[in-house]
Amino acid sequence: MTTTALFIVSEDGYWGEECVEPLTTLEDAHIDVTVATPTGAPPVVDERSADPEEVGEETAEWVCDIDDNHPELNDPIRLARANADDHDAVVFPGGHGTVWDINQDRHARQLLLDAVGGDDGTALVVCHAVGILAFTREADGSFLVADRDVTGFPNAWEEGIVDDDDCFGGRKLPYWVEDEVRTAGGNFDPEPDADASVTVDGDLITARGPGSSAAAAETLLDALGE
Repeated sequence: MTTTALFIVSEDGYWGEECVEPLTTLEDAHIDVTVATPTGAPPVVDERSADPEEVGEETAEWVCDIDDNHPELNDPIRLARANADDHDAVVFPGGHGTVWDINQDRHARQLLLDAVGGDDGTALVVCHAVGILAFTREADGSFLVADRDVTGFPNAWEEGIVDDDDCFGGRKLPYWVEDEVRTAGGNFDPEPDADASVTVDGDLITARGPGSSAAAAETLLDALGE
């Protein structure tokens, strides 16, 4: 049987490398990929993650090419119509956009819960998307992330992006990922001194940010036995 992965991508701004790196890595390993967004509209790449001055010319060109031309990214399904049982892995790329749409979407949270709680599924959650763990609860009301070891976008990095009123780019950041995940009981360690940070806790894989995308993709491949 063909191994499949579902990518749940933000319409409010996904970070290019955090989506493109796992996407192309899995496809190179002959894994079939489906993309889902909240409304079924094509996801929107965060312009900063496609800016040569921000990420380098090579990465910016790569991200723009995949964002413009990838068939699944340009023809996603509606998130509400996705089923975790149809896929071996569910992937949540990060980006600030996820704090406004994906992390607040009940269908996204259920897909995460089904992937981690099922017998066969695996979930990879990257960067700001790790904030979804602070809003995902088990049937008994407990948080999915409680007592789990996770990494993700740290407060120390957020401090360099938002102003004193938690605003940037004309938008107010509604919460900080690290704060919310810790409050929900997660053992949050972004490993600030490490070049990359990827944490595995059962069927849940989390990654810190763009620089951890390649390691996260390889960790997911290992989990899938590919």
